Amino acid sequence: MKIGISLPVRELRNDLGAIREFAIAAEELGLNHLRVPDQILRPGAGHLHEPMLLLAYVAAITHRIELVPSVIVAPSRQTVLLAKQAAELDHLCGGRLRLGVGVGGSRDEYRAMGQDFHTRGQRMEEQIELLNALWTLENVDFQGRWDNVVKAGLDPLPLQRPIPLWIGAASLPTPRIRDRIGRHAAGWFVLCTPEEFPSVHTDITAAASRHGRDPSSIGAEAGVAVVGPRRDEWQSRVSGWRDQGLTHVCLRTLGGELDPAGHVATMKQAVQAIPTL
Repeated sequence: MKIGISLPVRELRNDLGAIREFAIAAEELGLNHLRVPDQILRPGAGHLHEPMLLLAYVAAITHRIELVPSVIVAPSRQTVLLAKQAAELDHLCGGRLRLGVGVGGSRDEYRAMGQDFHTRGQRMEEQIELLNALWTLENVDFQGRWDNVVKAGLDPLPLQRPIPLWIGAASLPTPRIRDRIGRHAAGWFVLCTPEEFPSVHTDITAAASRHGRDPSSIGAEAGVAVVGPRRDEWQSRVSGWRDQGLTHVCLRTLGGELDPAGHVATMKQAVQAIPTL
């Protein structure tokens, strides 16, 4: 199981030196990936950097660690531009991008972005098809409900063809989202409980088989906080997710009211205490 960590951008805020130190330390500690959440404009949602641009900065100061925006609210964004940004970021980081996408839940953000909140699920399914085409073909001819590309393509194409797409959803994904994961995703972000996981996983496995895919090719990643009210049980939670067969776990230092040095120190302590995998 691969272990990564969430870049605590909400608490590091505009301290680029602290962001740099945390990212470099995560890489030097041998962690597999850095995750960064998405937010553009939501009333009262607080401080958060735009993830694609922030990870372009991180790409320039790291060499090995995987970069994971998770999750980009894809239907609120213009598809071809998102494809171009992701392809560019994949080049900047040397093929270390894993792109998380989801439909989000903020009507206000969709309104501000000029997109339809009510058709977001259908649109994302179309977007996934177009994104994969744009990342693998020099010339794309795509006629969709929301996007049309006529004999054009990205130049340069990304290093990864296609860039791995992981899907994020609510704690208990709806049947349609379970089918979407099984049909399209390289992996999914787990928000359900360990008790709920087996039934969700079974549905995703069945969906993958229906669509002619190998279910074992679909990864799964859960988050585990190493601070806060559950800090004394985080190691057992990591072991539990390992026993469930998850491919990835993301540690979090958010929520412990830590200063920048405290985030790095807590990350180092957690890495030293990770259960044998």
